[in-house]
Amino acid sequence: MPATSSAHQRRRRRTHILLASAAGLVTVGALAAALPATATASPMGESSKHGGGHSRYQNVQLLSFNDFHGNLEPPTSSSARLTEIQPDGSVKTINGVGGVEYLADSLRTARSGHPYSITAAAGDLIGASPITSALFHDEPTIEAMNGLDLDVTGVGNHEFDEGRAELERMQKGGCHPEDGCYAEGRTFEGADFPFLAANVTDDKTGKPILDPTYVWEKNGVKIGFIGVTLEGTPNIVTAEGIKGLTFHDEIKTINHYATKLQRQGVKSIVALIHEGGAPASSAYNYDCDAGGAGSGISGPIVDIAKGVTAKVDALVTGHTHTAYACTIPDPEGKPRTVTSAASFGRLYTDTSLTYDRRTGDIVRTTVKSANHVVYRNNAAPDMTSLISYYQAMAAPVANRPIGHIAADVKATLEPDDSPLGNLIADAQLAHAKTLDPAASVALMNPGGVRADLLHASSPAGEGDGVVTYGEAFKVQPFANTVNLVDLTGAQLLTVLQQQVSGANAAAPKILQPSGLTYTLDLTKTGADRIVTDSVRVAGAPLDPAAVYRVAANSFLAGGGDGFTELAKGANPLVGQDDLVAFETYLAANSSATSPLQAPAADRVNVIK
Repeated sequence: MPATSSAHQRRRRRTHILLASAAGLVTVGALAAALPATATASPMGESSKHGGGHSRYQNVQLLSFNDFHGNLEPPTSSSARLTEIQPDGSVKTINGVGGVEYLADSLRTARSGHPYSITAAAGDLIGASPITSALFHDEPTIEAMNGLDLDVTGVGNHEFDEGRAELERMQKGGCHPEDGCYAEGRTFEGADFPFLAANVTDDKTGKPILDPTYVWEKNGVKIGFIGVTLEGTPNIVTAEGIKGLTFHDEIKTINHYATKLQRQGVKSIVALIHEGGAPASSAYNYDCDAGGAGSGISGPIVDIAKGVTAKVDALVTGHTHTAYACTIPDPEGKPRTVTSAASFGRLYTDTSLTYDRRTGDIVRTTVKSANHVVYRNNAAPDMTSLISYYQAMAAPVANRPIGHIAADVKATLEPDDSPLGNLIADAQLAHAKTLDPAASVALMNPGGVRADLLHASSPAGEGDGVVTYGEAFKVQPFANTVNLVDLTGAQLLTVLQQQVSGANAAAPKILQPSGLTYTLDLTKTGADRIVTDSVRVAGAPLDPAAVYRVAANSFLAGGGDGFTELAKGANPLVGQDDLVAFETYLAANSSATSPLQAPAADRVNVIK
């Protein structure tokens, strides 16, 4: 396995980027050259030199983040907030954080005085992105990651949203096969950093589709990286995008490549894992080790961390959009750092690794890690120029008014239906009825609702209450279609039960319904949490033998999010893009003088 990727070898060849804008050409200066190497004192008090005049112990800074999702512009509403535990134990809400201009400045500031600094990410850099990036197939985000000097990333599930070929284009560059290049004389050059996909193999060759590992090296210091996405990726992405690929067990894959790296002489290893956990507190600075190592965190990452070989020195994780800096015992019972920096560039993690030049390994007892808030204090000028360039290109599409709302329409993460989820379901049912008047139910997955729909005007100045295409796109960025299937009443009940059982037993995924109501009893367990005799379709009790015409987006209709029963539906029919259905509904049901009122969140009666 090569020690470095060809993409990464390109990364410092650029001296500047020329961005064409309405005001002319904007020159973006290259990042400053790395600081000269300096020796560090031994954490054990040893000051003896090791080959080449370096001290035996070298501090290596690892900066990391995850789940950026193309959020070049500062995220808005609830996705822009963090909570922080104060010294007196109270919890404070921090508003207005994130944005790539500020993330870049924060990372550059953090690197100052650290000549041995690595920046890594744990997947979902792209996909489910706001329109400024998504309209250009996330090329702007890759350019931004190049600019902020990302060294390496693992793949996440959303890297597969547009399929394998598009992910490979993100790595290697080239114009989009259908949309081409977006500006004359400007060719997308791809990522200057490697995407690692150790546990994603081609069914024909049996080999990883991208590099499985990467080795960062400077003055004899070698740090190896292994990148994996969650094994369950096929359950949460569109089947067409991963055809011909197999996703393997995270633990077995990491352990395999950790052994290979050690055989190559690389003993310091970091795993980039796009799978995560749920800390007991949402505060980014919560001490999840207060009751003992890893006592304050649960979820898939706990078992993964306990199973990954002790050869791996630290785990950088993601996927759950939560923040933590914990220690979880490795298989030998020794504490090991496991981190996640929430999402959307609101945080970055700073981990201090002490590298022993004599052994080539990390001194695990000295590893320290903490999450830091990306405050909007100083904007990186090159990132501001990059955003402005793509905003100008996107403006004619993004700023087009498509409807009016009377107040904020919120998406919630509670075990309940949400006003925005219900609105989207209503729009899909309305579209479904134009295709087949027999359509009676629509179901919307909560993970497909990516942002609140806000009443206040955006910076584009469209005015309060006006919904723009860009704002609607931020809510539904996946380009799914509205599909129809026939389900018996018994099958529809099974779909409802799959919200809280099987793959979703531990973390329920409550669908947002239209045309359907029921009671969810959280005092019970598994499928019993659905109160069977409470289910109503158009106000009438569910008939197990009757056939119902059900609408859902193509992701759900294909069995995504663990809803395998939906994929068994008969007489499938493919409708319009879900965003087109949403836009059509807003246009038909709102105006400047009669703005749309948010539907009530009263379709799922929750017993707690």
